[in-house]
Amino acid sequence: MTDRPPLFWFFFKTSGRVSRLAYFLGGLLVAIVQAFPLYRFTLVPEGTAESETWALLFLIAFLASLWSNVALAVKRLHDFGKPGLMAIVLFIPVISIAAFLLLCLFPGDKGSNRYGARTNSPD
Repeated sequence: MTDRPPLFWFFFKTSGRVSRLAYFLGGLLVAIVQAFPLYRFTLVPEGTAESETWALLFLIAFLASLWSNVALAVKRLHDFGKPGLMAIVLFIPVISIAAFLLLCLFPGDKGSNRYGARTNSPD
């Protein structure tokens, strides 16, 4: 196995743990992927086939990024030794900002915990 985790696991699976830097950078990439089709949609004339295409692409990107954010948060919570169900707080408007900052700023458990032997790994 390589030192880098597979991208599918990183963005879509909820097993394992991720470090705070990986969580932040992964979240940033997910936000960019979501923002690009929205940006393109705003540039095309309303009601055209092109605007419908960009709207559909935005919807797909939004749904994929929604799950990716949940999966990343679950793995980040696992790094603290906490259950992934706590990721629900990311859907509460004001609390979600504080939760994101906490997940980005504070280091997780050193060494292994019940969610994995090391960070940035699906084990």
